[in-house]
Amino acid sequence: MLWLAAGTLVLSVLALILGGLAREAALGLWVLLIVAGLADAAVSYARLGEVTVDFKPEVFVGENAELTFDVARWRPGMVGRVAWPEGLRGPDAFAFDAGRAEVTAQTVRRGTFTIDRLWLMWTSRFELWEFVPSAPMALELRVVPNIRVVQSGNITTQVASTLYGIKENRAIGEGSEFHQLRDFQPGMDIKSIDWKRSAKKRNLVARELRAERNHHVIIAMDNGYLMREEVAGLPKIDHAITAALATAWAAAIGGDLVGYYAYDTRPRSFVKPEPGRLAFARLRSWTAGLEYVSRETNHTLAMSELNARTPKRSLIITFTDFLDTTSAELLLENIKVLSKRHLVVFVTLRDPTLEALISSAPQSMGGVADLVAGNQKASERRLVFEKLLRMGVTVLDVRPGELTARLVSTYLDIKARELI
Repeated sequence: MLWLAAGTLVLSVLALILGGLAREAALGLWVLLIVAGLADAAVSYARLGEVTVDFKPEVFVGENAELTFDVARWRPGMVGRVAWPEGLRGPDAFAFDAGRAEVTAQTVRRGTFTIDRLWLMWTSRFELWEFVPSAPMALELRVVPNIRVVQSGNITTQVASTLYGIKENRAIGEGSEFHQLRDFQPGMDIKSIDWKRSAKKRNLVARELRAERNHHVIIAMDNGYLMREEVAGLPKIDHAITAALATAWAAAIGGDLVGYYAYDTRPRSFVKPEPGRLAFARLRSWTAGLEYVSRETNHTLAMSELNARTPKRSLIITFTDFLDTTSAELLLENIKVLSKRHLVVFVTLRDPTLEALISSAPQSMGGVADLVAGNQKASERRLVFEKLLRMGVTVLDVRPGELTARLVSTYLDIKARELI
């Protein structure tokens, strides 16, 4: 339409210059253009029919949300657009085929997100017009913490086989929790004899012990601005939440009590350890509502508060991050105080981008500078981890995709060795 109008305008200017019959011919061109435009609009326009969308209202963070749009009255070449909210990443435009468009959007944030309008666009039959109607939507999508590994049953099988399978027999007699009394047999440890009950029964009776259960496991979440940094397509805090939920489920199956703690500039919430699957359900609800913040973490206040709230020796799994050795000094001091009473697991995430930078050869002087800075950062992180290991802290510095499996395995190893 724009090209035809521009061409008609040029011809009209020439007709005005030439005069005579050319002026009437130029007027005829405008009339013809108007008639063609009206005719094209009449045969191509259609009132927008009912628009429906099919989707799952709840999706795990880091996974794909599948949406299917259906338009009752569609036109060939119809294209749709939506304004994706912050927590979703989808295509800029998507085409309709026979009135249906299947759209895949990646979830990158937890929360409840709304898509309130769908814009449609199609060209007229002779491509003189573009129609851009919009349809109101009421699409509300909840993005929740990812518990896919829990639903699969892999963790339940792993915990059951580790703690209640073959190793259960090994745990009996080697733990610190009373299991049962049994008649003393030659070859048994004399220290296991219960002399008081033996005197009452007038027969030697031995105490049989087993690995202690009902340990306290505290999930401590640093929710400061460093945990908002995006790694492998998700903020670090979301990778941490996925691993924390899997470990909490393993602890619940293993008979331990699970509590959780969140902090940034100050302690935000603390829930004392609770037993069973109820603790897991509450932890899932709590992590679903954990906000993304841009505040710096006060490790001194956070660790002091945690130490005061957990008088009993516990397994404390802390998810955090740091920039360099200087910013980690206060963190190390407070972890050292905490590790004197508790068993601490220090969890951080590696940055695949940084690892790729260090392992690749630079192609320019700017690349050399980036390589030097990357190696310096990696070296400073290693120094911090070495100090933590000397304190007796268990350190997990892993890639995002390996975090859940490594953390669950570490918990099971700690439990089997009765280190708590």
